[in-house]
Amino acid sequence: MTTVAPWQPGDVPAPVGQLPFHELANLFPLIEGDAFDDLMADIAANGLQEPIELLDGAILDGRNRYRAALAVGATVHTRQFRGSDPLAYVMSRNLHRRQLSPSQRAIIAARVATMRQGERTDLTEPSANLRKVSQGEAARAANVSDRSVTTAREVLAHGSAELVRAVEGGRVSVSAAADIASLPIDQQKRLVESVDPRAFAAVARQFRDRKTAEKKAKRAGREAALAVRQRALPEKRFGVIYADPEWQFEVYSRETGMDRAADNHYPTSPTNDIVARPVGDIAAKDSVLFLWATAPMIKAALRVMEHWGFTYKAQFIWLKDRISTGFWNRNKHELLLVGTRGDIPAPAMGEQWPSVIEAPVGEHSAKPEIFAEMIEAYYPNLPKIELNARRARPGWDVWGLEAPEAVA
Repeated sequence: MTTVAPWQPGDVPAPVGQLPFHELANLFPLIEGDAFDDLMADIAANGLQEPIELLDGAILDGRNRYRAALAVGATVHTRQFRGSDPLAYVMSRNLHRRQLSPSQRAIIAARVATMRQGERTDLTEPSANLRKVSQGEAARAANVSDRSVTTAREVLAHGSAELVRAVEGGRVSVSAAADIASLPIDQQKRLVESVDPRAFAAVARQFRDRKTAEKKAKRAGREAALAVRQRALPEKRFGVIYADPEWQFEVYSRETGMDRAADNHYPTSPTNDIVARPVGDIAAKDSVLFLWATAPMIKAALRVMEHWGFTYKAQFIWLKDRISTGFWNRNKHELLLVGTRGDIPAPAMGEQWPSVIEAPVGEHSAKPEIFAEMIEAYYPNLPKIELNARRARPGWDVWGLEAPEAVA
């Protein structure tokens, strides 16, 4: 906690009305209304009990006391800032003596993270000699999350001056302001002027919901248009490839462990053979691959994905209802890796399924239907093929040793 002595040798009267405010002090909003009236009354009765702190000829701390003293005709004394870190000083003084909302603190942290000019000394502005502060540092200093600072920076970058002032004044939350900041500036101004601050969050939520719906509709349109183009190709190409390769991997002991080996239940193939399959030839230019892999086969699966022409993006986990065997642990899950090529639309925000999906274990190596249903929900229109399919699904092509006839 920073402590300030009331008076020290060297404190001098200030020239009335001639002191500018330092930009670090301006990170914090000025007090207004009843709070400022109370401050004026106190200074009128008791005088200015603490000198105004200056840095580079500007007020670093004490803007409100300075304004109040001028208003009531009190004597103003100043002193030079004697510390080594003016930013830390200003943050400490203001955050400890003010009741600022998280949104107000986020805007302050965003300004700190955007105003720094590094270590340059060739600039004449007061900020030129101030140390560089990262967004993370600014967030910690203001006791807010890094994400809220990112949101606040969006408001500073795209919000109208009226919208920013509304956040700084504590009338509008930074999250609501971020929703409004995507509107044209003139619309932002009208909203700030016409909407009761208490109803602002609801108005912002309406805009956010509308924006989300527009994004979902746009994404659905892209997926449908892509499906039309892919189905029109002279040789069929698939926008969705769902693959469950017959991975071959070593058991702990060929003498005692073969009863549990995949080879005992269906033919398996070496990874090199799976890599060599021309899956890329049936994949559309813009497509997505859903590739099953067990935990020991992740490295091989990523190699297969790359050679088939896809870039790894994410994974789903099938959490099984019973436990199996394993070398390092007793296995209870499998992985569905997701890779893309070209410009394939991801699911719309709010439409994504959870990354962990619980489903019962069926016959050996069979995958739960819920994962195919998820793929259909993500891409209802794109041409789809299942490699190593065991069951036919309406509208899907199938391939593999056990593949049934496709169902139209």
